[in-house]
Amino acid sequence: MTNKVKYVYVFGGGKADGDRTMKELLGGKGANLAEMSRTGLPVPPGMTVTTEACDHYYKNSEQWPDGLEEQLREGIAFQEEQMGAKLGDPKNPLLLSVRSGAAASMPGMMDTVL
Repeated sequence: MTNKVKYVYVFGGGKADGDRTMKELLGGKGANLAEMSRTGLPVPPGMTVTTEACDHYYKNSEQWPDGLEEQLREGIAFQEEQMGAKLGDPKNPLLLSVRSGAAASMPGMMDTVL
């Protein structure tokens, strides 16, 4: 049996794969969103792609690591279930915000895509 590397951590609806201790892996924003969800605060569902996935991408000619696409699909499915909407559905679309993050804080250095 092979060990599957986890690249996508979901949060929301009182569930979280990560927590506040995982800032090196999830970035400060991702770790704190996971912790807030874990403690029961109202956090919209989302997912964090790990810094390991980003490192792999840049070290391997901009190729995604094996398993990332499947994990992203699972993360989107989690959000669709939580929100009662579907990505790409013109009548009930799942709306996403894509935020950048890093292990170190860099306010104002990266863009947000809505």
